[in-house]
Amino acid sequence: MTETTPPIRVLLVDDHAMLRAGFRTILDSQPDITVVGEAATGAEAVARASALLPHVITMDVQMPDMDGIEATSRIVADPAVAAAIAIITTFDRDDYLYQALDAGASGFLLKNAGAEDLIAAVRALAAGDGMLAPEVTRRVLSRFTAAPAPASAPAPASAPSPAPAPASAAPLPTVLADPLTDREAEVLALLADARSNAEIASTLFIGEATVKTHVSRILQKLGARDRVQAVVLAHRMGLA
Repeated sequence: MTETTPPIRVLLVDDHAMLRAGFRTILDSQPDITVVGEAATGAEAVARASALLPHVITMDVQMPDMDGIEATSRIVADPAVAAAIAIITTFDRDDYLYQALDAGASGFLLKNAGAEDLIAAVRALAAGDGMLAPEVTRRVLSRFTAAPAPASAPAPASAPSPAPAPASAAPLPTVLADPLTDREAEVLALLADARSNAEIASTLFIGEATVKTHVSRILQKLGARDRVQAVVLAHRMGLA
């Protein structure tokens, strides 16, 4: 962070005060990050996101009053709030993951992750990058690109209820109004492989600034919120 670059503003949302205190200590120790507020419930998170306008929100899932998935959906729907949201939970459950991304989250992190992972996630989301580990990315793509089951084949009565279908499962155009260039298609393929900007730049022998420009144009052409959603949409449209 330079003298003219404002710090990343973070809102911490979790119903456990000790965990919020731990996150605050970790994040406030960084010169480029400042915790601007805390919330203990989903309803508080919605209100404080609107009042504080953070850049990044760390969001628990299971909370009283309103869960983190619903709070995420409401915050993302508020045009005055441009925060990127990372779901941080104790439970490595696919239904939480899919519902979180469907609600508009840009990242998913487990509470047993290290301090370095939390700091890296906040910085990545503030920079407009999605934050999913490669193995999680594969699970997401498997879920979001899977063909829907035939309507005539009901699940057995004993089968557990599946996770709700993502909103992005609505029909998508097969051809973009503004098609990707060959280079943008190459960048998108590497994004789908969970490559960082530095790795993409090294692979394609171009500068990181050029990669950022390509990623920005890809998001615009796909109408995607972030890199994670761009990859999901691209796979469903057969572009990656």
